[in-house]
Amino acid sequence: MWSTKGRWQAAGDSLARFIRSSKLFGLFPEDYHDTSIHAIRQQFITDSLNKGARMDAALWAKADIMLTDAFLRMGKEVKLGRLPKDSISQRSDTDVSIGFLQKQYEAITSGNSLRKLLLALEPSHPGYTMLKQGIQKFLSGFDTTLFTVVPARKDTAFRQAIQKRLYEGGYISFINVPADSGQLAEAVKKFQKEKNITVDGKVGVGTIRMLNSSDKDKFVRIAISLDKYKHLPDKLPSKFIWVNAASNTLYVYENGDMKFTSKVITGKPLTRTPVLNSQISEIVTYPQWLPPASIIKKEILPAVKKNPGYLTKRGFSLVDSKGEEVDPFTVDWSQYSKSIPFRVVQGSGDANALGIIKFVFANKYAVYLHDTNQRYLFGNSYRSLSHGCVRVQEWRKLVNYILQNDSLISGGRNFTRIDSLNQWLAAKKKISVPVRNKIPVYIRYITCEGNANGISFFEDVYAEDIQLGEKYFAGK
Repeated sequence: MWSTKGRWQAAGDSLARFIRSSKLFGLFPEDYHDTSIHAIRQQFITDSLNKGARMDAALWAKADIMLTDAFLRMGKEVKLGRLPKDSISQRSDTDVSIGFLQKQYEAITSGNSLRKLLLALEPSHPGYTMLKQGIQKFLSGFDTTLFTVVPARKDTAFRQAIQKRLYEGGYISFINVPADSGQLAEAVKKFQKEKNITVDGKVGVGTIRMLNSSDKDKFVRIAISLDKYKHLPDKLPSKFIWVNAASNTLYVYENGDMKFTSKVITGKPLTRTPVLNSQISEIVTYPQWLPPASIIKKEILPAVKKNPGYLTKRGFSLVDSKGEEVDPFTVDWSQYSKSIPFRVVQGSGDANALGIIKFVFANKYAVYLHDTNQRYLFGNSYRSLSHGCVRVQEWRKLVNYILQNDSLISGGRNFTRIDSLNQWLAAKKKISVPVRNKIPVYIRYITCEGNANGISFFEDVYAEDIQLGEKYFAGK
């Protein structure tokens, strides 16, 4: 397949060259015997007398076995990636079958182009395509510099290490004299501004993580991000909503084109936004908010134990199993430690945590897309601030899109529903609007995205990529 009668076949040459450039697919050449195959090829090329290496049948056999192993592994990893099975997307083909491998083998032996064959195995998601397109520019400016590792602030070597790292990156101009706190803060601000993270001059956990992130680490993040797209179904819906909890952005796609985007606010590291698939089935104007059990346990219960007036101050009502309101000052809160026999309800209104509109989709985490009563937070560069729900800045664009899409199933005769919704909002009415033409929503966590200028990297606030990198890409 790869060689015959002491000569490379076209497929063998093509595969060896492809392995060498496989980083353009987010792959690692060393996983496909690149060094060994290249060394054997060089032996054959330099053996001009047609003796020695070129007459070594065992060497040819070794090359054949490595090329075959590389081809089959590459086919699997281009299609399904290297991460463990994904229970969210529930692909039916999370393992490659003998039939799949046989099909790829037959295709290449029939003379098909190796590149076209592998391209056909890749995801069709626009985000995957954009990220992959940015790899070449990223690699062209790849920095192999080994920067000083900045330890945690409590480490005695912290101050010296942070100044040295900032000097190495060109953010401070001197190293022989200790910098004062003001000089270090200004240098840190330069770094934070360049990396598009919160510019406060403070060296927190996130800033240290970014300082310690090399281009080598970033390529691992690219590989992980590409693999996350490979967990999606081969065929995506014609219309869908995509939320990236790492970039804090919502995208609406239709037939492969991006219709619009919106800034979003997602979960804090301790209350992360979950990864999920669902469909928007309902829109609620001026919704009530029922805090989930986790928030009641961790935040509300400790607060009311100190001061039962906390509920009134926050606009909450306490409701018993009969639906009757309970005075929180009449409750013996000391008897509860994990849960309470009441519902906590925040009434609808402009001060409601969900804002004035909520997009409902089935999920086991009790999260929604919704407006917010803290709209000023959309101006922050760091927006991992919620209890897990996704707050949407451009909620009006989203609701208009959903209702217009819903009207299509009735031949366009239902556009008045947008006017009706606007009237309900103006009147501050709590109305539930069922969505008949349900739109799929995918919430994911992908720490780098492709764009017109290359690749943007986002802070790994949930430390998910760090864990995946250590487990599945160690030593890369």
